[in-house]
Amino acid sequence: MATLPASDLDLSQGVVFREKPSLTWIADPVTKRLRGRGDGWEAVRQAVEVIVHVERFRWQIYSPNFGTDFDGLLGNEAGFAASELKRRLTDAFLPDNRILGISDFAYTFQDAALTAAVTVDTVFGPVRTTVEAGPAR
Repeated sequence: MATLPASDLDLSQGVVFREKPSLTWIADPVTKRLRGRGDGWEAVRQAVEVIVHVERFRWQIYSPNFGTDFDGLLGNEAGFAASELKRRLTDAFLPDNRILGISDFAYTFQDAALTAAVTVDTVFGPVRTTVEAGPAR
């Protein structure tokens, strides 16, 4: 009787890793209805928008690795808050292997709100988005 589980898998030829497709349902922001399925750039664009608009650790439907953490940004010096937002955005995109990083980060402070425009570099091409952290969140 064997003490380890037996398997008939032959790994001597190596292992081939394949990327999963990014096929997903696409929500139309104007009609607030699903308009079909999308893949590639359209799917990752939607993922970027959801990640930057979901408060991390707030909603139980999302895992703790999903979303952006805006808590504690405001009330600090503007430059510190902006650099911390940039770090938190970079951290928010780490779990998604379609996203390579961020660039062209620019921010403004107006009426106690921090607004940042950023380009998210993906394997399908750049996605430009805007993030706002303010008292109305």
